[in-house]
Amino acid sequence: MNENDIKRLSRLTAILTQLQTKRLLTATSLSRKFGVSVRTIYRDIRALEAAGVPVVSDEGKGYSLLEGYKIPPVMFTESQANALILAEQLVLKNKDASFIKDYTEAIDKIKAVLRPSEKDKANLLAERTRFEQNLNRERNSDNLSQFQHAITNFYITNIAYTNDDGVASTRLIEPFALISTTENWLLIAWCHSRKGFRYFRLDRIRQIQILSTRFAPHRMTLQEFFDKYH
Repeated sequence: MNENDIKRLSRLTAILTQLQTKRLLTATSLSRKFGVSVRTIYRDIRALEAAGVPVVSDEGKGYSLLEGYKIPPVMFTESQANALILAEQLVLKNKDASFIKDYTEAIDKIKAVLRPSEKDKANLLAERTRFEQNLNRERNSDNLSQFQHAITNFYITNIAYTNDDGVASTRLIEPFALISTTENWLLIAWCHSRKGFRYFRLDRIRQIQILSTRFAPHRMTLQEFFDKYH
């Protein structure tokens, strides 16, 4: 996801929020608000329509949402909510203060319509994710969503891992947090075999099995972890 993609995701989310809070919006007013061309707003509206949002176009007046339409709690699955939280961490690295403010407010409103269980998990994941800016990094992991699920549901996870020396092993772990460095995604987890917290590079995890067994949550924030173990 490059910077333009992040900005568009933010704008689409904010436009949807604006449509929910106001009865009628013109393409001109939206273009002024978001600092883009009217043509770009037309494309954004088409993208929302393609995603299933019932946008009503009143020629010569503007856009509105179909009467009674609201984002229902079931619109976002747990994985989709987690993806939004990850996108939020990307946005927070942007240097435009107004851009961050608009997106953060939009995410807060999205969180408000999540079911309570998903809302709690989304808030936990936001606290347990750190992202360093490197917008041009190539994807090096296929299991982010699985680990997000394990973190927010406190599932013991079995992984096949290869360390720095090329030695392969199988580990039972308790996933705690995700950190994106400038080169790799790192998982912080309590390792049963090492009896302590360890860092695991996601690109070195060859297999992952989320077990049905839950572990007792580690009662500390990510910052408290850093303060204690660094």
